[in-house]
Amino acid sequence: MSVKLKQGRPVGLYDSGLGGLSVLREVKARFPDLPWVYVGDTARVPYGGRPEAELIAFNREILGHLADLDVQAVVMACNTSSAVALDVVASQVEFPVLGMIEAGVRAALTHGTRIGVLATEATIRSQAHARSIARKAPDAVVHGLACPAWVPLVESGRWEGVHARSVVEASLAPWMGQRLDAVILGCTHYPFLAPLVREVLGSGTVLVDPAQEVVRELAPHLEAPVETAGTVDRLLVTGDPERFQELAFRLVGPLEAKAEHLSVQPGTPPGVQTLGV
Repeated sequence: MSVKLKQGRPVGLYDSGLGGLSVLREVKARFPDLPWVYVGDTARVPYGGRPEAELIAFNREILGHLADLDVQAVVMACNTSSAVALDVVASQVEFPVLGMIEAGVRAALTHGTRIGVLATEATIRSQAHARSIARKAPDAVVHGLACPAWVPLVESGRWEGVHARSVVEASLAPWMGQRLDAVILGCTHYPFLAPLVREVLGSGTVLVDPAQEVVRELAPHLEAPVETAGTVDRLLVTGDPERFQELAFRLVGPLEAKAEHLSVQPGTPPGVQTLGV
């Protein structure tokens, strides 16, 4: 099979695993000829229960790999990373780095001021969405809900069916009866569970996927395309490439890039604190 060459330097995207594919899907839809490099840190997923210092170290390491690949801009396609690490690491690289938090907040506030945020433990703990909403709409009411079981659900390939619905239903139980103008899917894995979330919360619930907004924000940062020899899409995975490729196909369809292994420093198991972290 021939490899399709593209023009220009690639844009980078990364996430703890499969979730950022929901953002890559939007990038490919809006900029079909833009080359991309995606890093899925599946060897260290999930990020939600890890210490802040460790998450910052992971982000710094991945950005270093993307810098070596001469990316022109990066989308931090992970809400946990965006909440905890963006302000620390973005100034340490020479290309623009876009996060997910502000994009999701802006989109949600167009629907009202009673906002729900579904996210990982680390993202909810950071209060990143709540602080951003308070700056833009001081009278807004924010309800945050951590859903730690959802990322493993997607990473295991079990995002559909009776078991998945029971997990989503149990997670959303504290919100039953709440009146919300919009609900931010504050983890890039969660759009793949959106049909189940709508079933549980009701079809009238406005679910906000920040991916579309962040991809719109990416446009001004892109260089004019130039002829470059051998520019192709890259899919880099820190865990099992074959498993990632299989699940990626089920989530977003075929990708021209074949998953390759990327070596990274091992991480502490989620929730385990060690000296020096």
